[in-house]
Amino acid sequence: MTAEQAAPSGEARSGPTAPPTTAPASPGAQHQQAAGAGRVSVEQHRREVEALLGPALADRRVEHVALVDALDRVLASDLLAPVDLPAFRSSQMDGYAVRSADVARASDGSPAVLPVVAEIPAGPGTPAVLAPGTVARIMTGAVVPEGSDAVVPVEDTDAVRFGAHASGAPRGSVGTDVGVLAPRGPGDFVRDVGTDVRGGDLVLAAGTRIGPQHLAAAASCGVPVLAVRARVRVAVVSTGTEVVEPGEAAATGQVYDANLPGLAAAARRAGADVVLTGRTGDDPDELAALLARAAEAADLVLTSGGVSQGAYEVVKDTLGDRVTFRSVAMQPGGPQGFGTHRGTPILTFPGNPVSAQVSFAVFARPVLERAAGLPDRDGETRTVTAAIDSPPATQQMLRGRTTPGGAVEVVGGAGSHLVATMAAADVLIEVPAGVARVEEGESVRVVRL
Repeated sequence: MTAEQAAPSGEARSGPTAPPTTAPASPGAQHQQAAGAGRVSVEQHRREVEALLGPALADRRVEHVALVDALDRVLASDLLAPVDLPAFRSSQMDGYAVRSADVARASDGSPAVLPVVAEIPAGPGTPAVLAPGTVARIMTGAVVPEGSDAVVPVEDTDAVRFGAHASGAPRGSVGTDVGVLAPRGPGDFVRDVGTDVRGGDLVLAAGTRIGPQHLAAAASCGVPVLAVRARVRVAVVSTGTEVVEPGEAAATGQVYDANLPGLAAAARRAGADVVLTGRTGDDPDELAALLARAAEAADLVLTSGGVSQGAYEVVKDTLGDRVTFRSVAMQPGGPQGFGTHRGTPILTFPGNPVSAQVSFAVFARPVLERAAGLPDRDGETRTVTAAIDSPPATQQMLRGRTTPGGAVEVVGGAGSHLVATMAAADVLIEVPAGVARVEEGESVRVVRL
């Protein structure tokens, strides 16, 4: 067990620091906690966050969006086929439309030789009725004429230069004969009406996260617009005079801001629409102005930094008794806050990038995904490839990587500043409070990243 693993869960921007704080008695508590008291459990904080966010984010309204804008949205209601598919009998192959009775005895040694009386390309229009004892050259997807009940693929004929048009009259073209070398039965290589879906059948179920295949199915039914659940509007605010925009020059003592892009991306992946992002220093007035805009624009505000026990905790200084600040028995990600600001729910996360990402995955993502109608994919258990020592006073959320065999291994250390190891991980390995050691081969709960 490393020193970082054993550290208390209160974290300033630069790493683990001061004593924990006391939890409020209820999710609606609107006071700042006094320092020096005990930490609350992860489960208690999760329940209270969900009690705050659940009603605010439930019952999402329905939006109607064009297919081109519907990718990754969640379908709000069942999509029923408005028409039969296929809507007409069509050919599965390039070949010849025939009466199956006319080719019933056809073979390689004794072909059925029949005149080609028409050519039917794919496209609009109703072809003429096919007379007995004749065939029509037909293309894939073209309407099969009345009088025909089968299609003979070109490979089963003696036709040459099938792709050529009638000029030059190659064998198998209109006005010439073609030899059919194999028998075909009724319905062979014919797509009949409604064999894909009947009008009124379910095509896509409510709650489907729309992928390319779903868009193709809707488009095939002639549906131009889909009813989807409105996304939760999220604002992301990053704080601290020490953070600068990636690409700018960073002075000694400054770090590049990983939280603004990281939390915004996490919210989008959870099905939310990020409507505002902003960064402030440690000036409470500057932050207050940004939070006012965020609360007006969004259904949920997320902040990073300024929530620990240091002297320059701008989020605490700005929000005062409107948000409950506490220490949660989780490492990384101990300092947390939740409440409302100008009527809009707000969650305040620590400033360390790993702590912010872990906090989002544990406390915010499950609620956002439920609001978006996405399935809950957390709670899976995996076995560990090596023993894990853990300080029993806190729940550890260790970065982990899935091995080829499906087990998990710890990636890097537990320090909340180790961003590169977060990038190498695909899950968080949960070691509950009260557990000092997980033995090799034992099962642990994992949270996907």
